[in-house]
Amino acid sequence: MDFGLKNKIAFVGASSQGLGKSVAMELAFEGAKVIINGRDKETLEKTKNEIASASNTVVMAVAGDLSIAQDRKRIVAEIKDKFSHIDILVTNTGGPPSGKFENFEQEDWDKAYQLLLGSAVSIMRSFIPGMKEQNWGRIISITSQAVKQPVENLILSNSVRASVVGLMKTLAGELGEYNITVNNVMPGYTNTNRLKSLINKNPEMEEAKKDIPLRRFGEPKEFAAAVTFLASERASYITGVSLAVDGGWIKNIL
Repeated sequence: MDFGLKNKIAFVGASSQGLGKSVAMELAFEGAKVIINGRDKETLEKTKNEIASASNTVVMAVAGDLSIAQDRKRIVAEIKDKFSHIDILVTNTGGPPSGKFENFEQEDWDKAYQLLLGSAVSIMRSFIPGMKEQNWGRIISITSQAVKQPVENLILSNSVRASVVGLMKTLAGELGEYNITVNNVMPGYTNTNRLKSLINKNPEMEEAKKDIPLRRFGEPKEFAAAVTFLASERASYITGVSLAVDGGWIKNIL
């Protein structure tokens, strides 16, 4: 199946490892030119070389922390210095720390906002005008299954990620006339370093497999395949949705 992604330009946030890396790799396999991002320059460069050698496409690496306004401005400037526009924007960051309500101060909530919502708003404001001008675009937010069914002990993520979904649903209505689709993809329990870290802190999370109809955690490449489909020409009539890639963990009907 031709996804129509050859030579499309894609920016994937927080893509030096984990789900972001898998998404960047999958897009590159489909022929897209990929811009990756991460805080650790050494890891980022390693990932860049890995994707480039595996896909034989253009890969640009821009180091920086998307939760910091100054870094976001520099990241955008570096991208625009090389590319005239972005076709596909995948907003993604790491998750905030786990814990219950009383574990966090106001400062923690402010950091969670900047990490999850502030970063997405800022990056989208930078690239949406170019998408409107070319009358084509794909914006995909990597959120979490928690936006539909909160996960215990993840109050920061449960709360702030839900506002990202509200933002994306509203944007889908505003940008549709410009042939720009806007969607969320909600990963479930997926075999990443983030999940391993959470399980180390709370070993009981390993028992979550019992609540997943497929009785296993997902693999990053399975998640990446869903994101790549939504980025493709084949998904041209899908917008404003939140797609769960969770093995059936979410129990609600809609």
